[in-house]
Amino acid sequence: MKTITIIPAAWTPYLHSVLRIVTGLLLIEHGTGKLLHFPFLPDIADMLGPTLLYVTGAIELVGGALIIVGFLTRPAAFILSGFMAAAYFMAHFPMGFFPVLNHGELAILYCFVFLYFAAAGPGPWAIDKA
Repeated sequence: MKTITIIPAAWTPYLHSVLRIVTGLLLIEHGTGKLLHFPFLPDIADMLGPTLLYVTGAIELVGGALIIVGFLTRPAAFILSGFMAAAYFMAHFPMGFFPVLNHGELAILYCFVFLYFAAAGPGPWAIDKA
């Protein structure tokens, strides 16, 4: 049986890097929102409190930057995977079992995407590969 290829297999390593970069950009946005108030996240300080706000914001900002440029990708991704698992169980799981109802889908997705990068590495477009 002949398979239909929509995206050439040769693109796989480059799309791996694109996934890493986009994931890092999305994560860093959470950090800039918490620490730099851009984009503005209403009520985030009230939800987290000052200590947790700064700690989580710093992890997201630094971790997102490391993931974007692909520097120390495997250890950063491993730490971020655990961070996202903790975020899910601390912030979302207490609001209910189902992720679609407790708004925890993004934390779970981040957790497993970062776990993938911890195992697979950064892809070809990364400082780690230089």
